[in-house]
Amino acid sequence: MGVTKITQEFNSPVAAGRAFRALILESNTLMPKLLPQSIKSVDILKGDGGVGSIEQVNFTENSHFKYMKNRIDELDKENLVCKYTMIEGDALADKIESIAYEIKFEESDEGGCVCKMSSEYRTFGGYEVKEEEVKAGKESAMAIYKVVEAYLLENPNVFA
Repeated sequence: MGVTKITQEFNSPVAAGRAFRALILESNTLMPKLLPQSIKSVDILKGDGGVGSIEQVNFTENSHFKYMKNRIDELDKENLVCKYTMIEGDALADKIESIAYEIKFEESDEGGCVCKMSSEYRTFGGYEVKEEEVKAGKESAMAIYKVVEAYLLENPNVFA
């Protein structure tokens, strides 16, 4: 099994607690609302949305993928940290066993927050994650964050 780890961070004008709530705690209802062209639904298959829960993201026909399943591994509401693992889905194909994510939101000295993300790809055999796969994943994540950020900026009372 091969392991590839990628990290990235970005600044947002949105407060850390609001970003965490929107992107992590309320994502199952917010994502289909804000991204109806690509996300059909987010269903909790097991659990209550907390640690150990399994969520399935169902994509629309416009997406390259049909679905993915994520397991919540850690949810620290006080420190605004979420760890989850993509355990199933056509995005993994037959080359990637799982992708473990860690997302942490911290207040920024300039106002807003800093979002720190890491992704750990666990692959089958000697498969190495290609740079274009990493780039596509980062771009997809950033596009989602920017949509949510714009929504929160336009609606300052949401999750305030």
